[in-house]
Amino acid sequence: MERSLERIFESALKKIGVPEGIPVRFETPQNEAHGDLSTNIAMLIAKDLKRSPRDIAKEIVDYVRGEDGELKSVEIAGPGFINVMFRNDYITGQLQELLSHGTEYGKGESNKGQRINLEWVSANPTGHLHAGHGRQACLGQAIANLLDWTGAEVTREYYFNNAGNQMTNLAKSVRVRYLQQLGEPIELDEDGYRGMEIVEIAKEMVREFGESKREESLAFFQSFGEKKNFRHIRSTLERLGIHHDIFFNENSLYESGAIERTISEFKARGLAYEKDGALWLRLSEMGQNEDRVIVKSSGEPTYRLPDICYHRDKLSRGYDDIIDIFGADHIATIADVLAALKSLGYDTERIKVILHQMVTFVSGKELIKFSKRSGEAYSLDELIDDVGADAAKFFFNMRASGSHLEFDVELAREQSEKNPVYYVQYAHARIASIVRFAAQEGIAFSIPDKTEEGNTDLSVLEHPEELRLIKVLIRFPQVIERSAAALAPHHVCEYLREVAAQFHRFYQECRIVGGPKHLEIPRLLLAMATKRVIANGCAVLGVTAPESM
Repeated sequence: MERSLERIFESALKKIGVPEGIPVRFETPQNEAHGDLSTNIAMLIAKDLKRSPRDIAKEIVDYVRGEDGELKSVEIAGPGFINVMFRNDYITGQLQELLSHGTEYGKGESNKGQRINLEWVSANPTGHLHAGHGRQACLGQAIANLLDWTGAEVTREYYFNNAGNQMTNLAKSVRVRYLQQLGEPIELDEDGYRGMEIVEIAKEMVREFGESKREESLAFFQSFGEKKNFRHIRSTLERLGIHHDIFFNENSLYESGAIERTISEFKARGLAYEKDGALWLRLSEMGQNEDRVIVKSSGEPTYRLPDICYHRDKLSRGYDDIIDIFGADHIATIADVLAALKSLGYDTERIKVILHQMVTFVSGKELIKFSKRSGEAYSLDELIDDVGADAAKFFFNMRASGSHLEFDVELAREQSEKNPVYYVQYAHARIASIVRFAAQEGIAFSIPDKTEEGNTDLSVLEHPEELRLIKVLIRFPQVIERSAAALAPHHVCEYLREVAAQFHRFYQECRIVGGPKHLEIPRLLLAMATKRVIANGCAVLGVTAPESM
């Protein structure tokens, strides 16, 4: 509905001499008396055209009225807003289309032909995933699904970070815990990992090897601990339905010579220099505030260098876009990595970075604290056990990624309309119950597929709450398209809550089974359309749509 209207308005702009490429965007007015959709395009282009917004709006309106038969009215309001209202039969016709598309409804082609690499989670295998990792995990899953729904070919990637000081600390921690299990009086150093998962790894080593690994190298303890932790990370992600296509091993950058080649190239271009025994990158000459060390005096690269090499590898694979999801604490590193890549001649416009803010976990009024190193961790597994995978995914995606998120575990457990995911799922289950009751009452109806128009006259749906619900439902394709364009699944969460709320209002005002006979099947079909939109929207978020609750 909205897309076809945008094309008509864009034709109107061309007709009055506005250059092509200026997008027309519509919003749903808060006051429905102002129409079904509204645009301020006349005000946006008035300055460039050096004309009154109302004069421009009048020309647009005159054109649109002559071109479109789907509109009930097109009016100018205020300083130049254009409000449009659709005919009822057009709205119910859109409901027919929704029903015929079924599980495909909402899928589009705005990203058709685009090859996109999405990298997310990428947690170091120094322990299990803590609850805070859940935000990035669930955000990435929803973004990948949005890109799928808009036609993109998405490669889901996990950067397996298994080099550097943190992995050395893991090796030392596993070794100490192993020796402790053998009765040796040895303690973790200050940088050791104190999580119980390290103790469990040590116990497993004793069961498998006994005392035979006392003299093994740190590399052995690192490898054993890394494999156990990473296996657990993958198991946790699977509980959330999260799967990756590629697990990129950081060590491969060293083994392939990519690190050395990149260092040599920086030196050859005069972009790196030695100082105090370390190798520095001339970031100040690349538009950044200061130079940075990329190889320490000890010979160990800092994390910026492998990040640069890793992105060189991704850029070489021919993706149209590369999307990285990071926590907000990566903000300084990102700018340096992008500047370095640009200095090497890469098109960094292909790299899109999503920074998400951190999460605070509360249970009612009580703050839940956790720390991986102290061992007092609230793990992602524990969170899933507490609230369920569906609630976790919905809650993590409820807020814009750039906003701080307060995750109320107590609310996520609650089975009431206060809990947003329960509220949405309950609407779906309630409709399923209504359909089952209709079948018991002997009411037979079928949902049309794409090859048929259906034999039920939906134009009889004229009640204000019926029409309001249809108008909300048929916005779903635009919600998906805009959420994908903005890489912002929180819009889908907001929309699903709106759908559930509007369905409940409709259900209170419009009796379905047992109401007027000529309205029973049309209203059942409207309920089924609502059920389909909720199910499709939940699928994007990776959330289930239950048939009963």
